[in-house]
Amino acid sequence: MNKKLLKRIFPLIAIAVLLPWPIAYAHDVSDGVIGEETVSIEVADPSAAPSWTAFGKAIGGVDEPGDLFYIDATDQPIDITTTLYLTNAKQLSHCYQYLILKVGVYTETSAGEWERTSDRDTFITLRNGQVRFTLPGYANYKVTIDDGSFNCITAQAEEGSVSPNFYLTVD
Repeated sequence: MNKKLLKRIFPLIAIAVLLPWPIAYAHDVSDGVIGEETVSIEVADPSAAPSWTAFGKAIGGVDEPGDLFYIDATDQPIDITTTLYLTNAKQLSHCYQYLILKVGVYTETSAGEWERTSDRDTFITLRNGQVRFTLPGYANYKVTIDDGSFNCITAQAEEGSVSPNFYLTVD
């Protein structure tokens, strides 16, 4: 490979690898067996994300509930274990005394409506940093933040933002 071509391609590869992309990741639940289907995860559009206003010495809650991820398990015959992670809890602990978010999981009905999958409330916090739930196959799901509360110490993050970052895996 000629050096000029390598010099032109290398910056593009470096940018593609180093750019922070919102990523959802799904494990192949087939364990390598050819012919079994997998589950796909889609990150919700930022306009559908939950929102709240945080500023120094404020106690508040989620103003607008919103969607985080969509899970397509319509071709998956077995149950799937899903884990939602709060990936920047350490960073947020400098901004919030507490952050408690109510996680909702909804199933899409045959009429295209969303129906809550469980009557049991599930919460993700700065302390636990993750929640896990098992979902039956052959359905579409969405993972949401339905409600929550916080005590904001300061809105001046040492690095990054005072917004939580989420990561979802499916096993």
